[in-house]
Amino acid sequence: SQRKLVEKDWSGPVRVLGGAGTGKTVVAMHRAKWLAQNRFTDPSDRILFTTFTKNLTVDIAANLKTICAPDLMRRIQVVNLDSWVAEFLRQEGVETKIAYSNLTDKLWEEAYTLSPVELGLPLDFYKNEWQDVVLSQGCQTQRDYLQARRVGRGTRLSRSQRQEIWPVFEEYRNLLLAQNLREPDDAFRDAARLIANRGPESLPYKAVIVDEAQDMSPAAFELLRAIAGDPRHNDLFIVGDAHQRIYGKVVTLSHCGIDIRGRSKKLRLNYRTTDEIRRWATAVLEGITVDDLDGGTDSLKEYRSLVHGDAPVVKGFATSEDELKFLKQTLTNIQTNESILSGVCLTFRTNTLMEKFEIALKNMGMPVKRIHRDQPDNPLEDGIRIGTMHRVKGLQFNYVFLPALNAEVLPLQAGLDQCADDTAQQHFINGERSLLHVAATRAKKQVLVSYYGQPSPFLNRHAQG
Repeated sequence: SQRKLVEKDWSGPVRVLGGAGTGKTVVAMHRAKWLAQNRFTDPSDRILFTTFTKNLTVDIAANLKTICAPDLMRRIQVVNLDSWVAEFLRQEGVETKIAYSNLTDKLWEEAYTLSPVELGLPLDFYKNEWQDVVLSQGCQTQRDYLQARRVGRGTRLSRSQRQEIWPVFEEYRNLLLAQNLREPDDAFRDAARLIANRGPESLPYKAVIVDEAQDMSPAAFELLRAIAGDPRHNDLFIVGDAHQRIYGKVVTLSHCGIDIRGRSKKLRLNYRTTDEIRRWATAVLEGITVDDLDGGTDSLKEYRSLVHGDAPVVKGFATSEDELKFLKQTLTNIQTNESILSGVCLTFRTNTLMEKFEIALKNMGMPVKRIHRDQPDNPLEDGIRIGTMHRVKGLQFNYVFLPALNAEVLPLQAGLDQCADDTAQQHFINGERSLLHVAATRAKKQVLVSYYGQPSPFLNRHAQG
């Protein structure tokens, strides 16, 4: 089924869904190679391979080099979309920075001073409304906002209330412009307009490959449609799995000019994890309705593994010290049986937890190697790998440890505290469950979960097997 997806002349955009471990990224990489080798062979032809995070592009580029000759690699550009659009705008003479939360928090605090006190809406309501309504629907004016859909937003607003709060968004956008900053979605739309004005033929791309599509926004897909040009054979190849959505963006491809009718495929066989791990990780998501990236729903009912092994182990301890003793003993046992420890990964919800355990492991005399954002992981280098749950996305290891899954860690209490209403809170919790699903499905042989004090509510009876 994978080869048929790769080696076919498709009449238009293709969407491939599949659970963790089904080989979506491998299919996408081989698709890029096949197109470069068999369809778009001119030295000037380019294939854009893009994904949401910079982390993944580093790993994908390293893996592509193992299957593609240098002449093919020169024609396959691997870059995350934020980086691509920043460079494109710079070349077009638009000097702007992409705005991330570390740059915008102070601007939001300033804009929030215009919030009507009598409405009592918290700052995080405005941030979420901006992301889910204003940005996602491209609202530039108050009139745009008054006409925008607010489906799925927990707090109801009358027309007059929308008019009252619009100045907050207007001020925030003015503050961004004053500091030469653009939100990613605004930058995507700027780039799409520039491409439309001068014509997509001005770009060298003959095809666009999209990995981890579930984390991309509608504006991102509108830009990808513009980059790919008018619909044609082999133009867009999109892979993803909304069960693994950890950045909270829902998209309907058909609303972005991407028609996948008759070209929707699904991978169902998990080549990575044992069936026991697959069942445990799938149970974490029980009860969540998951979309198919095009307005429908997706399911893992036919998702299966052929390999069997040990069920995930869940261990609770009274103190952090007791948990560390368990980790030391277990890691020592693995060290005795494994010639190299690069197949062992400890992954954490936060950087703070990761740094704490990194120090503890080093104090135990364990070799430790942090998985960095800007460089691929080399499995030939010895050392227990450590990284956040977000960073290990797209990677795989023989053994995955999930330490400190305490009640306040997953779902992260700091995130829950910022939720403006019940709807936002449920959305956040679902994202946290997806994050645990992603982390657990990095494992090929064994998952070991531990906590001290009160456990995460996600470690319920069903999930523990």
